[in-house]
Amino acid sequence: MNIALHEEQMRVTSIRYSSTNMVIFSGVPLAKNSYKTSSGKYYVTIKVKPDKMPIPLALGQHWTVKGARLVEERKTGDYVMQQHTYESPEHIQCNLPETGEQLIRFIAREGDFKGIGESKARALWELLGGNFHSTVKKNSPESRQKLREVLSEDCISTLYEGYAKYKNLAYCNWMTDHKIPSSVQQRLLKHHGEESVVAIKYNPYVLIGFGMSFTDVDKQLELEQFKISNCDPRRLSAALETAIRKEIEKGHTYTTKANLRPYLTRLLKDKELVTEAFKAGHNKAQYILNPETGTYHPTAQLLMENVVAKRLKSLANQNNFYDEYANSAYCSAVDELPYELTKKQIEAVTTCLDNAVSCITGGAGTGKTTVLRTALRAYHQMGFEIHAVALSGRAAMRLHESIGFITSTIAKLLREEPIEPRSDKQKHLLVIDEASMIDLPTMYRIVNHIHPSVRIVITGDPNQLPPIGCGKVLADIVLSKAIASTKLDIVKRQEGSTGIPEYSNLINCGIVPEQLSAGAIHFHETTKSDIAKVCCELYKQSPRNSRVMAPTKALVSETNKLIQETVNPSGQRLEFEMHGERYFQNLRLNDVILFTQNHYDKGIQNGSLGILTNLASSGESYGEVTLDTGDKVEITQPVLDCIELGYAITLHKAQGSQFPRIIIALDKGKIVDRAWLYTAITRAEAEIHIVGSATDFKSVTHQPSNSNKRNSYLVELLKA
Repeated sequence: MNIALHEEQMRVTSIRYSSTNMVIFSGVPLAKNSYKTSSGKYYVTIKVKPDKMPIPLALGQHWTVKGARLVEERKTGDYVMQQHTYESPEHIQCNLPETGEQLIRFIAREGDFKGIGESKARALWELLGGNFHSTVKKNSPESRQKLREVLSEDCISTLYEGYAKYKNLAYCNWMTDHKIPSSVQQRLLKHHGEESVVAIKYNPYVLIGFGMSFTDVDKQLELEQFKISNCDPRRLSAALETAIRKEIEKGHTYTTKANLRPYLTRLLKDKELVTEAFKAGHNKAQYILNPETGTYHPTAQLLMENVVAKRLKSLANQNNFYDEYANSAYCSAVDELPYELTKKQIEAVTTCLDNAVSCITGGAGTGKTTVLRTALRAYHQMGFEIHAVALSGRAAMRLHESIGFITSTIAKLLREEPIEPRSDKQKHLLVIDEASMIDLPTMYRIVNHIHPSVRIVITGDPNQLPPIGCGKVLADIVLSKAIASTKLDIVKRQEGSTGIPEYSNLINCGIVPEQLSAGAIHFHETTKSDIAKVCCELYKQSPRNSRVMAPTKALVSETNKLIQETVNPSGQRLEFEMHGERYFQNLRLNDVILFTQNHYDKGIQNGSLGILTNLASSGESYGEVTLDTGDKVEITQPVLDCIELGYAITLHKAQGSQFPRIIIALDKGKIVDRAWLYTAITRAEAEIHIVGSATDFKSVTHQPSNSNKRNSYLVELLKA
């Protein structure tokens, strides 16, 4: 065995493994400028991250690799062959074959040129020769006419579609040489096309808008060759834009100079440059500086806030709808109830019926569901078509069980046709439940997806955790007082109550309950090091009904491993074959599964939960997950990359959902505040177990929540 720096060319014959983190592929070596292999005594294997590859991998492609080479002898049957392995090579690029025989074989074997075999590819080369690339690069009537001499119309279309994948190869290889990740390249090419390299050369910091960090652009692109100095306005403006983006990632929709200064200091490491950065106006299209307040407003966020505010205010000006017809519908809906509404609940229902947009807020046990169900029954009697949505699949399912109308996720609503009345008589009502989770971009998409005449009812609890994305729509609506809102704040004590609503209400008010264990709430005094272990023991008592909520990914991971080994130690592992190689993941039959990415076409989103119910491989499917909605999802390669154990989950993954029995891992940290604890408690339907120290519990409860301290301009726009 020896390791040496080397460079060689190869043709891909096997893709051994492919995931979002690593690609492993092998092939036969090519002699330079020849279609023949340079040796029959060895093969080349490359292990590389997908982001380091200029284009997606396919069999038949030609690649050049340069880097440290590990040479090993491998026995294959009666033969001993060398394997040349390049792991994380210094340089890797895909090459379009230039010579005749190379090109003929490439087209004949590459899957993107299906239907064009070796004889057709040879005829194509004989027809075009050195003009091949210039002819195929541009899909023009003249080029198609020329190709009809040797190819059918279907094969011509296939040729153009296949070649389109490689037409930007020169730009991709250039960007790969400059250490620009593949994912950034693809986004840039989609926006700038053939002008991508020109755009980078003019201002390399354009890459920040497509997913590359300011620091990586600074370090990797050797800025001297672009004639950019440390004090170049392009660089300073990019640093300011990066700082503003960091504020958006924290949930703000605008920010201040004081908040931006620490980011800029870390990026530029020079006080004078920081001062100059605030003056730099190279990319002022990215933000607007409010001269009165000195605040920085990212253009995209300000646009979204203006659109949302304009729609809500327009609807808020439409009221006084509560007439005899509405009263009749209200009375009919109330007659169906087995009990009388409270005065506040009556006010909430009539407010919904009187206004084109209204809001119902309140904590657990205050009767939001009762109000909503009654209002919707009345709207239905008045001939309105009801569209009820929630952010997560579980929340949508629970909403359906509560109100009796068809519900869906917001993602599904946005995939369907916009809500538009087909006649003057058709009336629509949109209900947005669990609205505390709705961020500004989502609300912007919703209002753009519905006709201005569609009425809106918004429900939720603004005291819960704010959305993951920027903005705090529900809290802003309540704070602005521009929308007709009713707050239900009296917890109705009922016979057989769990005590959860009363307990959560105390936490929300910053009051530590006299008894930490009360009713269906059980407190377990535990040291920090034993939290995961105790959560596992509690989960084991009732696996079908339980879910662990933890604040950090590290604690979630530790708890998941312990629970899997306890409740499903001998389950069959998820194993699969990919490109002739066998692999496995530490997921077992009957494990609880969490999805960590959105795949709306498959009916799953980030936070969807299910059970691994089938491990039978078939074609591109490696098994099946049954979602908690009852739907089944095949485990294909894209799905495989976004599933993990779901016995324990972070609170953000659980928000909008409820579970019969909640186990709360109270591990005090930066994100664990009063709102976190309050939200975790309100995820439970019947039983709660809190695992941690009483000291931490009291400290968290007394600590004022930071959940609604985000900078958001929407509230000002609604007030205006």
